[in-house]
Amino acid sequence: MRKDFIFASESVTEGHPDKLCDQISDAIVDRFLQHDPNSSIIAECAVSQSIVFIALVFSSTALIDIPNVARSIINQVGYDDEAFSGRTCTALTSIKELPLADELRFDETMLTEEEIERITVRGDQVNVFGFACSQTPAFMPLPIWLAHKLARRLTSVRFTKLLPYLAPDGKTQVGVEYRDGRPCRIHSITIQVCQKKPSAACVPDLKGMQDDIRETVIEPSFHGEEITPDTRTRIYIQPDGPIIGCGPSMHSGLTGRKNAIDTYGEYARHSGAALSGKDPRRIDRIGAYAARYAAKNVVAAGLAEECEVQLSYSIGLSRPVSIQVETFGTGKVTEARIVALLQEHFDFRPVGIMKQFKLKHLPSSIKGGFYRKLAAYGHVGRMDIGLPWEVTDKVMVLKEVLK
Repeated sequence: MRKDFIFASESVTEGHPDKLCDQISDAIVDRFLQHDPNSSIIAECAVSQSIVFIALVFSSTALIDIPNVARSIINQVGYDDEAFSGRTCTALTSIKELPLADELRFDETMLTEEEIERITVRGDQVNVFGFACSQTPAFMPLPIWLAHKLARRLTSVRFTKLLPYLAPDGKTQVGVEYRDGRPCRIHSITIQVCQKKPSAACVPDLKGMQDDIRETVIEPSFHGEEITPDTRTRIYIQPDGPIIGCGPSMHSGLTGRKNAIDTYGEYARHSGAALSGKDPRRIDRIGAYAARYAAKNVVAAGLAEECEVQLSYSIGLSRPVSIQVETFGTGKVTEARIVALLQEHFDFRPVGIMKQFKLKHLPSSIKGGFYRKLAAYGHVGRMDIGLPWEVTDKVMVLKEVLK
């Protein structure tokens, strides 16, 4: 029986050091795949002070200027002062190139079913999770949905110079009160931003900054939302006071350290493996997308109000060794029946996922790359870009079970 509770999720802007590292890692993945769709890449990044360190293992026919990719992302995010910028930072690399493997270089659209079945999971045995619920139009938990909206709005008012004194690094958190398992009110909102040095822009005092953020960030973010802040909502803006300077000059960053922000804001389970910095052969990345695709279709079809799909993969096998479904008491049919439907109508094999979602070719077909766009504001539940795993094209076939 579901209880009343309060749940909070956080998001960060694209200038947060961890998110900066995710974007650099995924931009490297994009660049390799744009030149060679059969590239195999693992890219990891760390930033601190004025140093960017990139560790890369790859197999590809492409030749990529790795430091240039990193500097370009740093500049695009907006770091341009003397403390940290793409122009002045030191870029260190550790690069290992592996021989080309013929068996990994294939066009998945040309493979037969028998060939797809033979291509197995390599190097990873992992449990991946996908989740969906009916709390928002994007089938995402409300706390992380709202936290992302606030974080995106912070970036927007900075780039449009509505609040020109904001620096790229920022954090948001939203607490939502639930009754009988459904969101009913906004309990709390917390926003922490960094500001440029006073000489760089006209920076207001703390009260002025709080008023600015209420007016330009919080209020617009709740336009169109069914649940909005009320007189009892606790709003904290700069609870630690003004912060001058930000990002890598203040605290370090690392690829893959914000998994909860990348997925469901800890409202649901997620794998411990990082999503960013890996090519589409990595089942710990694309398996999470496939599991989200399945869970979202189950909820969109009305089979449950909440659904978690767990896929367990083992090295040397093409199909998951286990598919588990949890509907948290909201299912209209049994969980065993949903598992049977997923096995019948969804392809969870690595090459099947790559083929359906066109994962090796998306970086070339989307301006500015594809994977870099996922590295901030979530890999799932996005309505601003056309993610193939957010499509609900299995709804009609799943609904048949309700007739």
